[in-house]
Amino acid sequence: MNPKPTSSSADDARKPRSDGEQSRERLLHAAMRLFGQQGFSKTSTREIAQAAGANVAAISYYFGDKSGLYQACFGFMCTTPGGNVAAFEQPHFTLRESLQGYYHQMLAPLLQHEDADLLLRLFYREMLEPTGLWQREIENNIKPEHAALLRVLCRHLGTQEVTDDLQRLAHAIPSMCVTLLIARDVIAAVSPQLVESPAAFAVWAEQLVDYAEALVQVEKNKLQKRTA
Repeated sequence: MNPKPTSSSADDARKPRSDGEQSRERLLHAAMRLFGQQGFSKTSTREIAQAAGANVAAISYYFGDKSGLYQACFGFMCTTPGGNVAAFEQPHFTLRESLQGYYHQMLAPLLQHEDADLLLRLFYREMLEPTGLWQREIENNIKPEHAALLRVLCRHLGTQEVTDDLQRLAHAIPSMCVTLLIARDVIAAVSPQLVESPAAFAVWAEQLVDYAEALVQVEKNKLQKRTA
């Protein structure tokens, strides 16, 4: 998760943005929307500039080229390699604290960004029409986070053996959150109050922790039966 702003960064946030910062932000916002709707290859820089009310040359100035702009958009969803692990893998964390940190970093776009829909659509478009950034996300973030979750589970289950059952548990825990992310349209149609605001997603985060604790307890019971 992103660190809490210091007083100086909070003061900076209150300062009016320069014309250049506003132009760059408009380009990013327009690009996220268009890339998410149409994909990277079918979206032109001219189209993005027109939607942002900016000159095409501004894209070159701020981002280098279309690929640089796409990477900047994708960067809103992704952290530095392994950057989320510290949010949930700490030796002094209880299991619940680790799970809380885990789900909060997964739900960070929905909890923190007003443009969450744009960000998620862009992310899904990259998964459907990969440019290489999705594979990079798997290698740099998803794999390290999975390995860290396995270490957390091993520590709290009192085992060092990473069995297939433990691997399945480490995939089941995030899958509950992934379902929430990719099925938002369905949930909004059936139970709109559950996804109507960041506060609603904060409730999801805590509920998911409860569900995950129950899954871990099931695995713990199985391990105890094997060693009895």
